[in-house]
Amino acid sequence: MSGLVARLLTLRQELAIELQRFLLLWRYQHYVPAFTLWWRLVLKRVVDVCAAAAGFVVTAPLIALIGLAVKLDSKGPSFYAQERVGRFGDRFKIYKFRTMRVDAEANGPVWCAGDRDPRMTQLGTLLRRTHLDELPQLFNVLIGQMSLVGPRPERPQFVENLNQAIQGYDERLLVKPGMTGLAQVHYRYDQSLTDVRRKVRFDQLYIKRMCMALDAKILAWTFVVVLTGRGIK
Repeated sequence: MSGLVARLLTLRQELAIELQRFLLLWRYQHYVPAFTLWWRLVLKRVVDVCAAAAGFVVTAPLIALIGLAVKLDSKGPSFYAQERVGRFGDRFKIYKFRTMRVDAEANGPVWCAGDRDPRMTQLGTLLRRTHLDELPQLFNVLIGQMSLVGPRPERPQFVENLNQAIQGYDERLLVKPGMTGLAQVHYRYDQSLTDVRRKVRFDQLYIKRMCMALDAKILAWTFVVVLTGRGIK
């Protein structure tokens, strides 16, 4: 009985925290009725689960092929896990195809230098350009750590510095990070503080206008980016 009571108290605390988080997001989207926002979040999660599950089935042959190609292209594992910061600062492991040498960050994390980054493998450059390296993140979406659409999840080492350098950076943490997003389809991978400042404005805009219609547009833009290797300008 004591175990049941303790679990109920823990559940009550968890629900209270989730309610506080919901209210923070609702206040940020002050023009959206609370029920409308709640329904959008529920629908967004349902779409995420269904799309991620379907995505795994459809892309399974491609995932296997890319995994083999990465293994043959350079020494090291095909996949790698890296700690990222998610909704409200929750940390999780993100899964991606390896695009750099295994010793790429032996001296600590640094900004990516784009396609000319000497740490990139030959195949990794192509995977980054087409965003195919992010296919394994479907697993993160399936288990609820990420969404299909949302701000890009950043590493803890960078989040602390960026939060101090850029006003409103922490607003990105009001929602789950996404495999793709409004900022991702407009700009390249972050290479400087200026890049991050530009992308934060798009992240803030997305959170204020978050709805399934906007998510559908972003997913369509992402398809264009995958085909062309270029962002929407």
